[in-house]
Amino acid sequence: MTSSVDFSSVRLLSFDCYGTLIDWERGLLAALAPWRRRVGLGADDEAVLSAFAQAEPQAEEAQPQAPYPDILRDAFDRLAQVLAAPAPTPQERDALAGSVGDWPPFADTTEALRALGRRCQLVVLSNVDRASFLRTQRRLGVEFDAVVTAEDVGAYKPDPRMFEALDAAAEALGAAPEQRLHVAQSLHHDILPARARGLRTCWVD
Repeated sequence: MTSSVDFSSVRLLSFDCYGTLIDWERGLLAALAPWRRRVGLGADDEAVLSAFAQAEPQAEEAQPQAPYPDILRDAFDRLAQVLAAPAPTPQERDALAGSVGDWPPFADTTEALRALGRRCQLVVLSNVDRASFLRTQRRLGVEFDAVVTAEDVGAYKPDPRMFEALDAAAEALGAAPEQRLHVAQSLHHDILPARARGLRTCWVD
């Protein structure tokens, strides 16, 4: 899915965060574990992640300007419905909503970002709120040249407004379109809409 890229021409790397830099699957499953135990959920991890992959975009589409913790609360309810499981309690919903900053980075993320940051500007484009991302950034221990969140824009990827905001951030940093590369795991949220804007992309499978 990734075309050949001349990395020597890349001056700015933009990243999705959760799923690309952060192991959202492991973090999400850890946050959902108390609810799964309480309700005796028989579904395996793959089924739970698949249900969440359905529920989260629905929540974002229903409330495009809601803070991400509220999206997670809504998505939790929708996930339970998809799995035909008992609804989470308010406390369980709040625990999931507050867990994002605890989700772990992939093992090689921090070292890779530090190495890349020595030769490129680093930007994050993420469907998250600022407070949650700041906790994530502290875990990573990496400084970014710019951060664009859904809270800043009032929309969630793949909404074009997120990529317009990314373009503005890159322009402010002096990076021309041909000097940029967008790196992400999600085809739906990142790779396809970025390509639609003419951006070069790197798909992390």
